[in-house]
Amino acid sequence: MAKRAAEDDPQDSPQTLKSGDRPVADTGLADSEQFEDDFEDEFESEDEIFEAGVDGRPDVEREAEQSAAGAMDIDKQTFIPGRHKLDAGQTLAPDLSTYEMLHTLEPTWPCLSIDVVRDQLGDGRKSYPATVYAVAGTQAAQGREKENQIMVLKLSGLSRNDEARNLNSDSEDEDEDEENSDPILETRAIPTSCTTNRIRVHQSPQASGSALPTTLSAAMQENGEVLIHDITPQLTSFDTPGYTLAPSATKPLHTVRSHKKNEGYAVAWSPLHPAGKLATGDISGKIFVTTRAPADGTFTTDATPFTGHSSSVEDLCWSPNEKFVFASASSDGTVKIWDSRSKSHTAALSIKVSDTDVNVLAWSTLTPHLLATGHEDGSFSVHDLRTWRSATTSETPKPVAHFTFHREQITSLQWHPTDDSIISVCAGDNTLTLWDLAVELDDEESKYTADVKDVPPQLLFVHYMEMVKEARWCGQIPGTVVGTGGAGFGVLKTISV
Repeated sequence: MAKRAAEDDPQDSPQTLKSGDRPVADTGLADSEQFEDDFEDEFESEDEIFEAGVDGRPDVEREAEQSAAGAMDIDKQTFIPGRHKLDAGQTLAPDLSTYEMLHTLEPTWPCLSIDVVRDQLGDGRKSYPATVYAVAGTQAAQGREKENQIMVLKLSGLSRNDEARNLNSDSEDEDEDEENSDPILETRAIPTSCTTNRIRVHQSPQASGSALPTTLSAAMQENGEVLIHDITPQLTSFDTPGYTLAPSATKPLHTVRSHKKNEGYAVAWSPLHPAGKLATGDISGKIFVTTRAPADGTFTTDATPFTGHSSSVEDLCWSPNEKFVFASASSDGTVKIWDSRSKSHTAALSIKVSDTDVNVLAWSTLTPHLLATGHEDGSFSVHDLRTWRSATTSETPKPVAHFTFHREQITSLQWHPTDDSIISVCAGDNTLTLWDLAVELDDEESKYTADVKDVPPQLLFVHYMEMVKEARWCGQIPGTVVGTGGAGFGVLKTISV
């Protein structure tokens, strides 16, 4: 990040001549001639010759001075939130040369959670302007809870930065074809009665390849309810002229009330159950599993919860390659591995991974034996599940990687969908960071950190985002991340990934 001082008051520009007249050189008068000055100027100059320009100076010289006077004092040193502090009158500005794309879009209310929806525009998209579909849940101000909603989103007109376009363009024709547009945020609202703590989507394949897949959202509410909606109609309405949403489109397909009044944050769909299998956890330490029947689409929640955590269940994640296995993170400092078929509803493994709350976890989809955990003290770890062989916590396996760069709690983790060494991290220090765990400590090039101390070589990028809560990769647009926080939605693609 670059620091820049607030704008100074512009200097008074030289006074121009009346009626746009230009002064001319004094050619002198004959001895017998007299010059009568009707306006009786107080003084004259007999030997000053003016060059072209309204104040007698060359235009280039004058314009350079005016530009310097009106410009901000920019300090381009590296700024790390949590390490450095802004001086009075300074604000942060991103270095746009490090972004290929960067946009901020503001909804009516901030959202604590967001999830990207897979679309039918194709994979590996690199053309601009880009389009992203997503779903998020709001956190309205106190006293205005009835204004909360689940928002189905279409973010379009996401153009490439001018600097990136100039640097990366292969030809003039490519520049001409690329439209430089303003970002557009379109929403379809589903009213709710309270804040959405976390939201996740699941897609069931359709028999016809041309039809949109059935897209389900599960939203964990502040009041303990889990609302499951079919948001396929809302997604269809964005790109179908004349499409009318039925009144029933905003009603949930099913509401999980097993958590009673216990608030929760943990929501996860299994990627290996096409019809839909959902795990949800609450602050009492209970986990419930809800299954959708493939035949008729009805939902059934197990009456008996999975128990074992002594404190709040903060996050859940299903195994990417074992159909009935899921993991849970808790404020009791442990991660537990479960088998959803277990009749005893107890954990198969329990490992102490932190002395503080374990806020989030992420299972690598490309390397299934890797599990990342983010903690309340600002640290995050990567674990090799092949070392977790015991259900006891007496011998705690050491993580294969552990980072303490962030100074505030970790609020989000997600592995890159196509690169098994890259992970995104959000923290309470207002940063969204990107990491490459494949970087070796003894790599000479990786030791350069722009003279900033205590920066791990695996850290690729630091993006400042006010009150950021969560970030999700857009798997169909390589390297693109969508984040949400107090300042709205951020869509970015860096030159690092």
